[in-house]
Amino acid sequence: MKKGKILIVEDDQEIGRLTQMYLEAEQYNTKIINDGSLAIDAIKDYQPDLLLLDLMLPGKNGANICREARQFYHGMILILTASDDEMSEVSLFKFGADDYVTKPVRGHILLARIEALLRRSPSSPLKTTNFLATNIILESNTQTAWYKNSNLELTTAEFEILHVLMDNVGKVVTREKCCKAFRGIDYDFNDRSIDMRVSGLRKKLSANNSPSNLIRTIRNRGYMLVSL
Repeated sequence: MKKGKILIVEDDQEIGRLTQMYLEAEQYNTKIINDGSLAIDAIKDYQPDLLLLDLMLPGKNGANICREARQFYHGMILILTASDDEMSEVSLFKFGADDYVTKPVRGHILLARIEALLRRSPSSPLKTTNFLATNIILESNTQTAWYKNSNLELTTAEFEILHVLMDNVGKVVTREKCCKAFRGIDYDFNDRSIDMRVSGLRKKLSANNSPSNLIRTIRNRGYMLVSL
């Protein structure tokens, strides 16, 4: 079963071809546009779930495409940049991008970023799986989480981690999996950022009267969300 539609706007034909092959193998429908001046019409016609957009393009650059697309397009936009210096992260988000990756990007990294974005897509259904087991509801289109009737007011990272834990109630989720779910990056075992975000998530759940052991630490393995 196909996972969704991705429009690839990339003027390097070899990169576009390899990206398309990889995503098609992962069960996505794809379409490639090589000229920036054709991108807006292609978005309207193809109506992709995600736009994979190169920043430097002939005809019209990616920043302008992103800004114009946001007037009518409500899907996710993932920018491909040649370097971190090409445009600041703040500028990309100001134009309407949801995330960006720096070239050259490895296939599994790109896939993880795409999957994380599509979980947050406005077209995603309300996330109510495992509500009876945990009393937690996740709403993907607003990235909002409730414990019973209380809004947990999570950060983006906390929401993504809780999303992964919700999908694996009663199972151990490694720190590496939590990290990849959020940004698709390789996990650095010296980086305790996941632990800090889980700690923040626990505090917000506790502040809303959840059981203290709802998220358990499994020594040397990761975390587990337990059913009530």
